[in-house]
Amino acid sequence: MSLIIKNTTKGKLPRLPFAKMAAAVLGDEYECSLVVVSPRKSRELNRTYRGKDNSTNILSFPVDENEGDIFLDLKKAREEAPLFDRTYTNFIAFLFIHALFHLKGLDHSPKMEAQEKKIRTLFKI
Repeated sequence: MSLIIKNTTKGKLPRLPFAKMAAAVLGDEYECSLVVVSPRKSRELNRTYRGKDNSTNILSFPVDENEGDIFLDLKKAREEAPLFDRTYTNFIAFLFIHALFHLKGLDHSPKMEAQEKKIRTLFKI
């Protein structure tokens, strides 16, 4: 598992076992990047790739079966964490795990939710 983390903002990414979570979901052969972006960049990506003209907490883009990119808006995540009854750090972990399963090719479904829950339990999230 290769995970590259790049923070393009002044926001502080919580200390979480990102690489271990990614390996648990995607396996050892996967190459993944986690890019922390501004609300403006999040909105631009969401508009361009999803047709939605608003910022969003996290976006995932599979490149191929062994490579993908995740874009995280810390400001949006901080605003939304209380809406999901989660702490900021816990919500970041929750979102990251969710994005990893999208990179794995899963769509929203009870199967995806069950697999996410297993990983969240494994990492006590």
